[in-house]
Amino acid sequence: LWRGPLPSQATMSARLRHDPRVAALLTAVEQAREVTGGSPALDCVKTIDGKPLPVGGYSHDPDSRWGKALRSFQRGYKLFAVWGRSRMPLAWRVAPLNVSEQAMAQEMLPELAGDGGYVLGDKLYDINKLYDAAAAVGHQLVADRKRAGKGLGHCRHSPARLRALELLGTKFGRELYVLRDRIERRFASLTNYGG
Repeated sequence: LWRGPLPSQATMSARLRHDPRVAALLTAVEQAREVTGGSPALDCVKTIDGKPLPVGGYSHDPDSRWGKALRSFQRGYKLFAVWGRSRMPLAWRVAPLNVSEQAMAQEMLPELAGDGGYVLGDKLYDINKLYDAAAAVGHQLVADRKRAGKGLGHCRHSPARLRALELLGTKFGRELYVLRDRIERRFASLTNYGG
């Protein structure tokens, strides 16, 4: 049990950035938590999304930013995650609220391990470069169309995007895409759990 004052926020931030022992401790905690959650290599269906984490309007937090959150503008952060069946996300980041989900997805998708599978995302992820990033690590991104009912236009489209559009037109694809809401329950458990 800790006795004495806790380290200041500045000290903790410096330790997180510069002390390899702290990074090793965090990695060990994640791995210990993962042991009871199932193997990431067995996850063939993964979900990707972002969850706004607003701070108070009068907060003086210098790292938080204004950004779009739940049909309004708020100040705070956003948790970005790729989740499979396990208790811990397969990849995750926390960034200011003004950072786009597409930019974070491009960082996290290369971290996916295993034998491939599907990555389910909402309409924000329906861009060619994310389909290519997922395909580069053996995954098929499946995201609903940004502009449903419109044509594809005349620009080049990723073969993985065309495959996803074809997949969403099948019964299997529609049933697969229903599983996307699993990540919403994960985020709700993290942020709304009373225990």
